[in-house]
Amino acid sequence: MNVIVLKLGGELIEALDARTAMAARIAALASHTPLIVVHGGGKAIDAELARRGITPKKVDGLRITDADTLDAVVAVIAGSTNTALVASLVATGVQAVGLTGVDAGCGRATRVAPITSTKGEVVSLGLVGDPTAANPALFDTLVSAGYVPVVACLGVDDAGQVLNVNADVIACRIAAAVGANELIIAGTTAGVFDANGATIPMLDTDGMNAMIASGAANAGMVAKLNACRTALDAGVSAIKIVDGKDLMTGTTLVAGVRA
Repeated sequence: MNVIVLKLGGELIEALDARTAMAARIAALASHTPLIVVHGGGKAIDAELARRGITPKKVDGLRITDADTLDAVVAVIAGSTNTALVASLVATGVQAVGLTGVDAGCGRATRVAPITSTKGEVVSLGLVGDPTAANPALFDTLVSAGYVPVVACLGVDDAGQVLNVNADVIACRIAAAVGANELIIAGTTAGVFDANGATIPMLDTDGMNAMIASGAANAGMVAKLNACRTALDAGVSAIKIVDGKDLMTGTTLVAGVRA
């Protein structure tokens, strides 16, 4: 499909001013190319947990999602965050449609296995899913009709259980499923940095593997690069990890040997 998948970090759309500015950038992109938007929740999830009197639980930086936490995650990601972003896009003239990975089973996932923490403890992450596949049919229908799907990062397993999933991973799965021309992952940092803190303009899969093996990539970036490699292997031509403030400054990831 001739489409771009754009993944937004939650921090880019939490505040009204930031969300309005982001909506304008998305509208400019959507004016000349079919688009699918995927987003996370950011700090708004922790704020909602605090409002409900729930103490966030994490292990090695990974959120443990019990039933009460999942309720809060769904309320924020599928509710307030998704609706506010769709409203901002509609105000710019974009025909945005709010979805989650649960809708029409377009974000299938399986529960992640328990992990062994750095302390040597085996810990269950609870209702956390690994996005395994994306059903492109709903996206094809909406995009072909001129709509922009705006997908909150929730998944669903074969038993109908809603799962908290990583936004980068589900964006990569969607990009692969729809045969996207390009995947843009937008956050608050300008791409992948080298040892001196400078943006690396381009990385191929060998370069990504080297960064992961050497420990040059931190835990969050390792998860992002692993997801991106999967999308590249599935045929996505190029992936850009960019600064969400301009959607231009960042690192381009490609398969094969760097040109």
